[in-house]
Amino acid sequence: MPAALLHGPEVHERDMIASSPRRCGAAHAIAVVAGLVTCSFAASAQVQVKVLISGGFSGPYEKLLPEFEHTTGMKVVTGSGSSQGSGPQTIAAQLARGVPADVVILSREGLTELIGAKRIVAGTDVDLAQTPIGVAVRAGAAKPDVSTVDAFKRVLLGARSIAVPSSTSGIFLMKDVFPRLGIAEKINVKPSPRGKGAAAMVASGEADVAVMPVSEIMHAPGVDLAGVIAEEIQLHQVFAAAVVAGSKEVDAAKRLIAFLASERAGYITGTAINFDGGMGFTV
Repeated sequence: MPAALLHGPEVHERDMIASSPRRCGAAHAIAVVAGLVTCSFAASAQVQVKVLISGGFSGPYEKLLPEFEHTTGMKVVTGSGSSQGSGPQTIAAQLARGVPADVVILSREGLTELIGAKRIVAGTDVDLAQTPIGVAVRAGAAKPDVSTVDAFKRVLLGARSIAVPSSTSGIFLMKDVFPRLGIAEKINVKPSPRGKGAAAMVASGEADVAVMPVSEIMHAPGVDLAGVIAEEIQLHQVFAAAVVAGSKEVDAAKRLIAFLASERAGYITGTAINFDGGMGFTV
């Protein structure tokens, strides 16, 4: 939001005939205020916020971070990990082995697990955005119809291999959707620890398609979005942020989360929608 312009009272002639000490006092006050502003910015510049983020919100996050750092003078150090799963690079596993973090950004399902494990400062969790599951194909390839359950099923059955993230969306697909469609034993699924890896399989030709969050497909090199899967088998994945228990920069962490959830954030990313329920935008 633009800074407000402050207008003082009208200047009268008698005010202009001020004594020399008064003028000196005003100059001194201005110097003090300027010094305080400089010191405040310098103090902010010394603050370092450490973030662990999963892939689903990484695209918008990378667009938003420069403005946050520029306007606050704070430095943000970013690490990455999966929202869920059993590998050593999940956000939960990293926190468990002592990887330092002030803020986590991941799927709501993964965050719920962290809250249950007492890894999160109570009451600091905020929903940031949501994204549906879609299908990725190699860039420039024909885009199959995946808009209905039957069409999606045909695409999977016709694929030599299918890449999925082994995090929240992949867990949902492998444990719910594929068995429900009766194709779990008929398709060749290649899980990847991260959505980035699933997209890379398609880009390299190792997999014909990837089924994963649309937000990750849109920011992955070498792939195109073929379409979004049908509502009957859809998961609108919510990504949320929270302050990590034990953080030494709680106020700065809350400030970053508030910015990511703000209307300004939706404006910057060009994805602003309704801000009901604290949900800033859809990615």
